[in-house]
Amino acid sequence: MVEVRVEEDAVTEQPAPENPEGDEPIKQRKNSLYPGVSDELAENMKHGWADTELRHLQPIEQAPETARRRAALSERFPGERLVIPAGHLKTRSNDTEYGFRASTEYVHLTGDRTEDGVLVLEPSDNGHDATIYLLPRSNRENGEFWLDGQGELWVGRRHSLAEAEQLLGLPCKDVRKAADELTGLDGPVRIVRGHDPGLEEALGERLDAERDEELRVFLSELRLVKDAFEVTQLQAAVDSTVRGFEDVVKVLDKAQATSERYIEGTFFLRARVEGNDIGYGSICAAGPHATTLHWVRNDGPVRSGDLLLLDAGVETHTLYTADVTRTLPINGRFSAVQRKVYDAVYEAQEAGIAAVRPGAKYRDFHDAAQHVLAAKLVEWGLVEGPVERVLELGLQRRWTLHGTGHMLGLDVHDCAVARTETYVDGTLEPGMCLTVEPGLYFQADDLTVPEEYRGIGVRIEDDILVTDDGNRNLSAALPRAADEVEAWMARLRG
Repeated sequence: MVEVRVEEDAVTEQPAPENPEGDEPIKQRKNSLYPGVSDELAENMKHGWADTELRHLQPIEQAPETARRRAALSERFPGERLVIPAGHLKTRSNDTEYGFRASTEYVHLTGDRTEDGVLVLEPSDNGHDATIYLLPRSNRENGEFWLDGQGELWVGRRHSLAEAEQLLGLPCKDVRKAADELTGLDGPVRIVRGHDPGLEEALGERLDAERDEELRVFLSELRLVKDAFEVTQLQAAVDSTVRGFEDVVKVLDKAQATSERYIEGTFFLRARVEGNDIGYGSICAAGPHATTLHWVRNDGPVRSGDLLLLDAGVETHTLYTADVTRTLPINGRFSAVQRKVYDAVYEAQEAGIAAVRPGAKYRDFHDAAQHVLAAKLVEWGLVEGPVERVLELGLQRRWTLHGTGHMLGLDVHDCAVARTETYVDGTLEPGMCLTVEPGLYFQADDLTVPEEYRGIGVRIEDDILVTDDGNRNLSAALPRAADEVEAWMARLRG
């Protein structure tokens, strides 16, 4: 990586060239705006650039849907100014930044994914007028284009405001004017907090934390039911994820010669080739690491005879993510005790998936899966029954650990700030997309279970769409039953 720096004495420390028409050396002048840059070079960089404006662009595919979402937002908060920022780049170290990911609320309402943007809904006679504030093209007159660390010569071309208007179907303004324009307006205002501290500071005492939280909660609940575009994107994310899992199975021999990092890198390649990124840190947990729910260090050994718990998802270019887990025998064959635990989790997942249907309570699929797992633990003598006693006291949770699923969408744990009554205490509707992911985890140091169980962790997770008459497993292309998993791995490994 090259460093963005203009040296103070880059010009003046070098001898000035001789003037061919006289004895006096040519004076090299410093540019007052950027020290170390001569006026001649600054002037030269202003000219000789072709017109690259893109005309007659087609709107993004989701433009009708983002307009519908903004209309729902407008209806919920009449007469109030609404501010939804994308967020800014975050420093990773010194002068390098993390890859940017726009705020979920902003992406859902605009389809735009660039940093620094701000969506503003201004009250009007028609409800609200929406405007999106964005960074315009880099200015070549003042040197921003080539001397600013975020200038287009350094980080690449961005759309002009006119281009963005065509793509997003929204009026666009220069975001550098947003704070002044917003603070100069009267009336009630709400903002999605946590993404643009500068705007929050500028709006100051006009903001109220409780009112702002109401806005954030509404936008979370607005994502509970997915539209047709979102379902298409989720299916695309899952399809790429399936191919990523196939990639991993094909290289398990190489992973055994290195570490879990080889698995992580293999899946990441698929995510970057076919999508924007991974939707969350991949869990590539081999052996006893599979009992750690969020094992993302991925630096452990991969050994024949152990299980690999792979929890990973591709994020599409529109930022919708899959979330799929398979637990695989590294050598291609489950041992007897591994199969025993795996079959129990598979049976629990089958019960959970069967409970996903319109009109069912959201909690039903969790309860169904937990009932199966509790019954297995009683059957194996690991906990004293009856099953209803175990469930009432939550005793199975020593080994099941987590809830059986969550909503899925732009966030891997989507709709996270929705109200309890509309989410976990709510009712399933067609268009909702959720994961079903029961698991059993026997820690390596758990002395309450027989030694043969210790260090075994199994989770099976699929992405389930609620349909008009039941559900559809978006990730059904990946085998789940133990015999199917073994046969699938054998085919892929030749």
